[in-house]
Amino acid sequence: MLLLAVAFIVAFVLLLYMVSPLISPKPLKLPGAHVVVTGGSSGIGKCIAIECYKQGAFITLIARDENKLLQTKKEIEKYSVNDKQVVLCISVDVSKDYEQVENVLKQAQEKLGPVDMLVNCAGTSVTGKFEDIEVNSFERLMAVNYLGSVYPSRAVIATMKERRMGRIVFVSSQAGQLGLFGYTAYSPTKFALRGLAEALQMEVKPYNIYVTVAYPPDTDTPGFAEESKTKPLETKLISETSSVCQAEQVARVIVKDAIQGNFNSSVGSDGYMLSILTSGMSPVTSITEGLQQVVCMGIFRIVGLFYLGSFDSIVRRCMMQREKSESADKNE
Repeated sequence: MLLLAVAFIVAFVLLLYMVSPLISPKPLKLPGAHVVVTGGSSGIGKCIAIECYKQGAFITLIARDENKLLQTKKEIEKYSVNDKQVVLCISVDVSKDYEQVENVLKQAQEKLGPVDMLVNCAGTSVTGKFEDIEVNSFERLMAVNYLGSVYPSRAVIATMKERRMGRIVFVSSQAGQLGLFGYTAYSPTKFALRGLAEALQMEVKPYNIYVTVAYPPDTDTPGFAEESKTKPLETKLISETSSVCQAEQVARVIVKDAIQGNFNSSVGSDGYMLSILTSGMSPVTSITEGLQQVVCMGIFRIVGLFYLGSFDSIVRRCMMQREKSESADKNE
């Protein structure tokens, strides 16, 4: 009886693997495709642009700093695979004026054709204890990290629906899956992208448009280096529990998942675990992906509880050390 049950499970899994490719999205072909990358002048955005350019795509880079854009343009052009490829630079703040964002994207499409893939990578971070963060920082981060993804996506979605094809990528963060000490201003903006992505995917899936949410871990970028300068001690100690990834590695994973039409994009074993733990009601690209989530959810929840316990221990220890130090100072 036990052997029969095992045989049935094995046969069921094999059947899922056979059927899965039939229901998965058709991969997007990057050669000749028009890829728009916001926040593309540095960090993960720049590496995504390079990765797409290496595969024959036409690139539109969008960022605020025109000088950085021009420098990045020169760097990307070194990786051309044919003489027809173009890198277009547009200097604009994607979080302030929707009409301006819509106009510049129309201009980009007039020059390089309809947008096949939009990568929303523009973002910024502020770390600190909740009561120490200026109120306007909460407003600024929501504008840049959330509305800075809403506006470009809103500007290209109609054309994608008309063409019955497209990819939209939202670059969130592991801090958009798990709220951590010091990220009370940053995490909510990245969590918001998940809600946007889930609702949007349900709307556009019938039009053969697929949304990807990327959850990169701590990544070696100029933004990460700047953020590290103001991290509270607790945040630094928690961050030390995981390694820092290279931007090129993260970019390759995001581009691969976006091409395949995967909803979730994560890097490394921690990223894989978090993606399953936080899958909730998010869409799946294949039956096998859903099966993995069902099978692994319980055991990963146990592992996750150990992580949370260690994080809480770090926070309590830092608080006690700080109180002892303050008490000693008063006694002096």
